[in-house]
Amino acid sequence: MNQLSLLAEFGDPITRVENALSALKQGRGVLLLDDEDRENEGDIIYAVESLTTAQMALMIRECSGIVCLCLTDAQANKLELPPMVTNNNSANQTAFTVSIEAKEGVTTGVSAQDRVTTIKTAARLDAKPDDLARPGHVFPLRARAGGVLARRGHTEGTVDLMQMAGLMPAGVLCELTNPDGSMAKTPEIIEFGRVHNMPVLTIEDMVLYRKQYDLKLA
Repeated sequence: MNQLSLLAEFGDPITRVENALSALKQGRGVLLLDDEDRENEGDIIYAVESLTTAQMALMIRECSGIVCLCLTDAQANKLELPPMVTNNNSANQTAFTVSIEAKEGVTTGVSAQDRVTTIKTAARLDAKPDDLARPGHVFPLRARAGGVLARRGHTEGTVDLMQMAGLMPAGVLCELTNPDGSMAKTPEIIEFGRVHNMPVLTIEDMVLYRKQYDLKLA
């Protein structure tokens, strides 16, 4: 079965997006799948402003371990976060910056609590470059201007979802994995969503939603 038929239990594309926005407003997580001909992976996504240590612990336990902070280009610029590499030749042009750590309120930086502290420090409206040490255990990603209409990636999907939900435009993501360490695909992602009460949606759902409602996002 393809992605769309497997997702039918979560409603049509518009319903799936609306359910995800509702969950984020309630402080819950969502599962976002990209295109089947792209990474074909699902990421757990949480809003930074409601992120808890328990949610971070779940991400570390159930996912790849590379927890990323999705930021707008403006916030990344304000924090003076340079690209991780000068020449980005990754297949999907994922816009990693240098990794970060909060300078205050953390120990080694790797625990769930420490990562939450780093993430909330970086996402604050009054955050300054000097609030962060580099490198660290959190990996910021720059969302491309135009969101999913410009790039069909999890980074853009995350920041778009936060803006659409009326939240601070910053979210965290991590790729869901299976217990054996392999990447979770659509059937496993859907089952995880059922068990953990997380709505499942796709980048394509978001593109359709934004076009239908002519949403202009930063």
